[in-house]
Amino acid sequence: MATWNLTEMNKHVLICNGSTCMRKGGEEVTQAIRDEITSRNLDAKIHTTRTRCNGRCKDGCVVVVYPEADWYFEMTEERAKKMVESHLEKGKPVKEWIAYERSEDGMKLLNGRFKGIEKGEGK
Repeated sequence: MATWNLTEMNKHVLICNGSTCMRKGGEEVTQAIRDEITSRNLDAKIHTTRTRCNGRCKDGCVVVVYPEADWYFEMTEERAKKMVESHLEKGKPVKEWIAYERSEDGMKLLNGRFKGIEKGEGK
């Protein structure tokens, strides 16, 4: 098992690989992001992690970028490549594809996305 040197890392990308996101291209999005990071020589600065469900299935395929806490929705291979260039390489988030972003008051819903149910409801 690998133990990565993360001393140069400044971004962490969480890529949903839950069942709904996988049906919506999660594997292709994961590979597109990783390939684009490598082709731009950003491997030391950006770490990616496949996750299970992130709880935003209607927004799938979901990608979350930290430390900003920007939640991207409906990611595709093409969007993923553009997000790597704009957000991860140039530091300019692609606002029109963000469902949630961090604000002073917590998380802010953007782009007319569905708020969803409160955590703990429907159990």
